[in-house]
Amino acid sequence: MAESFNWLSGDEASEVLRVDQKTLDILRERGYLKPGSHWRSSTDPGQLPWKPKAFYCLSECKEVIEYLLVNKSSIDQIAA
Repeated sequence: MAESFNWLSGDEASEVLRVDQKTLDILRERGYLKPGSHWRSSTDPGQLPWKPKAFYCLSECKEVIEYLLVNKSSIDQIAA
């Protein structure tokens, strides 16, 4: 049986994951969240190509964030 993935906007994902949008952006920029598996760009043709809206796979991002919380002292330190 195929697993279902929930893709949420940055605002929705940050609320559910209990991290702020900036933290998601930093985790993405630093390579903790990988394109295709953890996040993807909007396919909306109205989005600017150099700053598309990101959508996050809730289950995959949650796994990374929980791992970082267990193995690092704080998400804030990673995002600093």
